[in-house]
Amino acid sequence: MGIVLKQTSWNIFTISIAILIGAINTLYFYPEFLREDYYGLVVFLLATSNLLQPLMSFGAQHTIIKFFSSFKEKKNKDEFLSSVVFLPLFFIVPVSFLVVQFHDLVAEFLSVKNPIIKSYVWVIFLVSFATSYFEVFYSWARVQYKSVFGNILKEIYPRLSVFILLVLVSLGQISKENFIWWLTGLYYLRLLIMVIYSLYLYAPKFKFTIPTNYKEILLYSIYILLAGSAASFLIDIDKYMIPQKQAISQTAYYAVAVFIATVVEVPGRAMFQIINPLVAKALNDNNNNELEKLYSKSSESLLIVCGLFFLLINLNIDSFYLILNNKYYAEASLVVLIISSAKLIQMSFGCGPAILATSKFYKITLPFSLAMAISVYILNDYLIDLYGINGAAISTFIVLLSFTLLKVLYIHHKTKIQPYKFNSIKVLILIALIYFLNSFLNFDFLPIADIIVRSLIIIFTYLIFIYLFGLAKSLKIN
Repeated sequence: MGIVLKQTSWNIFTISIAILIGAINTLYFYPEFLREDYYGLVVFLLATSNLLQPLMSFGAQHTIIKFFSSFKEKKNKDEFLSSVVFLPLFFIVPVSFLVVQFHDLVAEFLSVKNPIIKSYVWVIFLVSFATSYFEVFYSWARVQYKSVFGNILKEIYPRLSVFILLVLVSLGQISKENFIWWLTGLYYLRLLIMVIYSLYLYAPKFKFTIPTNYKEILLYSIYILLAGSAASFLIDIDKYMIPQKQAISQTAYYAVAVFIATVVEVPGRAMFQIINPLVAKALNDNNNNELEKLYSKSSESLLIVCGLFFLLINLNIDSFYLILNNKYYAEASLVVLIISSAKLIQMSFGCGPAILATSKFYKITLPFSLAMAISVYILNDYLIDLYGINGAAISTFIVLLSFTLLKVLYIHHKTKIQPYKFNSIKVLILIALIYFLNSFLNFDFLPIADIIVRSLIIIFTYLIFIYLFGLAKSLKIN
């Protein structure tokens, strides 16, 4: 079994467990034990820390992925890792100083509409620091082609931590107010575990020596820092903007819908942990044949698998919300359809983002990311006022559709390769066919029975057509 298939399979299993735990947290424990206001507060704080995370890390995690395989001697690898691990401090030190000096001003600004935010501003910066260095040392492990344990820490650990803390809240062992501070501490424990594991995999002889290509490394880090910040802005700006325009409880309803919709990207998240270092290696070795194979196969495989996830989610969403038994959360069902469609489009791009980020034309990631961030901000500002949380979802869909197409065209212009084949059209037709045929399936069952029966029919029909269309062989990359 190839390294991509093997580690992707393990990572899918890991993320599936994480989603199961996350579903319990998101759909029951959070609403039941923290209620809408504190649930919305947690979503806001974590989303805002994610906006800061690319700045805090200074692009170091991407720099490790891009450059590590370009060094052939251990001495050079040690010098590189010894220097790159300190890159985040270029941003963390001055930001920490500014936070101390202007904490009250920042707190007042963020809590104008929702005063509950004011007491937790430090959480934003503390969590962003911990997640930044976690990503750096996770990349350290990934370039050794060991992604599974780090993926467990990335996906399962935070959700399991939340689960345990919410149970303690329900038992009265900790308060809702202290829940957030306990969660922050557990992020730092995760960081410590990741550091120890990364050094176990590869312990360099630390040397305070600047690599000979330090200018190239620093320039790349700065570009990725800016591009990553803009990309993070795209992911979490909706959760930041909704509380500025709507009651903070709307953020909770939106977060549940987005959580459900982003299950579509689980196979991609699993695959990218291992395939991104392989893309960087193919580029560093000038192996264009391997690059084209990774590009087209990853696109085709993800479109097939993510397409099945898309159908299972959207064709069962009404029954699912009946089980949840909360009409306010159920009003966000359109958000699920819109966001999951956007994620399916994004996954069809395959390893395209890794090609853009680790190739010699990586500088284009900055204007792309900036344009996407500006576009989604403008659209959110307009559409949230018109359509509420549905407007935020529409903004995301428009931006991801438009810029995925532009990125495909750009890579084709530079490399003469593109991810989509005739098989891609077959998969899209199959997804559309099953989606619309589902309207003829009306079962007079209880919601849980409806989900089980409908899901079995969808899976059986989908897999049969995948086989008949000759697409089964597309699921193996390496």
